[in-house]
Amino acid sequence: MRRKTDAREIPPTAGLPLRLGDLRGGQPALAQVLAPYSGCEDALLTCSGTAALVVALRMLAQRSERREVIVPAYTCPLVAIAVAHCGLRLRLCDTQPGHFAMDPDALHAQLGPQTLAVIPAHLGGRPVDLGTVCDMALAAGATVIEDAAQSLGARHADGTPSGLAGDIGLFSLAAGKGLSTYEGGLLVARTPQTREALRETAQRELPVRAGWELRRSLELLGYWALYRPRGLRLAYGAPLRRALRRDDPVGAVGDRFSMRIPLHRLGRWRQAVATRAAARLPAFLEQTRAQAMRRLPRLAAIPGLRVLDDASGAHGTWPFFLLVCETAAMRDAVMRALWTAGLGVSRLFIHALSDYPDLRAILPDDDCPQARDFAARSFTVSNSPWLRDDAFERIVKTLETVTAQRD
Repeated sequence: MRRKTDAREIPPTAGLPLRLGDLRGGQPALAQVLAPYSGCEDALLTCSGTAALVVALRMLAQRSERREVIVPAYTCPLVAIAVAHCGLRLRLCDTQPGHFAMDPDALHAQLGPQTLAVIPAHLGGRPVDLGTVCDMALAAGATVIEDAAQSLGARHADGTPSGLAGDIGLFSLAAGKGLSTYEGGLLVARTPQTREALRETAQRELPVRAGWELRRSLELLGYWALYRPRGLRLAYGAPLRRALRRDDPVGAVGDRFSMRIPLHRLGRWRQAVATRAAARLPAFLEQTRAQAMRRLPRLAAIPGLRVLDDASGAHGTWPFFLLVCETAAMRDAVMRALWTAGLGVSRLFIHALSDYPDLRAILPDDDCPQARDFAARSFTVSNSPWLRDDAFERIVKTLETVTAQRD
């Protein structure tokens, strides 16, 4: 007898679901509502996290003759696309062994008199210590743009909100990124002067475009309707499985992006929807953190796996667990067993930046073996509240079985 297919699909990351009442809109006060998380009451709203980065880079480039931007060799491809969009030269910084954080020695080798900005990233809600990065950038006369796209609500060990340890910080409000306007971004800065300069630049760079806003509004309605375990089977699970049948892991995780970045104003209705939903964000972040603290020891006890945790004193958010296997072969075996199981097991970024064929025209020939190794050995496990305890135990048992077969 054929086994009935489970109609549920767990998302790879824990996003805050929208409710029908959120769609009524109301007074858009999103920047003020998110001030406890962004650390900035007059944060600048943009149409995407990528647009926020474009605004920051444009502002800096207008004020300096420097033209090089250093980014981690393992990060979202949209970061590289934004740098190229602004007509700036990319430099890749290799990562620390077994991690996504920038390696200080590699960063030192890349910094120079042409360095305009350094863009470290906090991935999966894990705030990395930026003390050394900031000190090195300051000594070189470069600006630190903190990519906190996946870390709204996280705090560094000294209590500084994620996004404000550097000079400028950005967050994403994209689908699945905690609070969502489907596509949206938030831009913060430590000084009033920098915030005003960013606001002036945004006025020039982000025009009103009714067509794009209508499209994003319709997509937000689709997000409300389908971002739940049964709807995700259609919206996320089916495209994932089609891509994997074509042997297209880049398409499976959504890493393939256009080189053209939509730039427009974030509409008032989408802002108001997110403002209503944001009232539930504190409880949601606490719920996912408590769940992560219960489940992290189970994952950490599995031989052959390492779970990336917060640095001492830091307080991260937990949209998913980011794990590293002993070998690439082990990681591949994990993905064969779990990627299409509907349990929210996935990969963050498929490649180090230098290994994306679509990016070769804009990337330098920098050798970054640690970033390539991290991409080959890492995977993610969802921390969505929809991942029930029995389903999580199924993941754990599968991981134990796969890792027990290592040489």
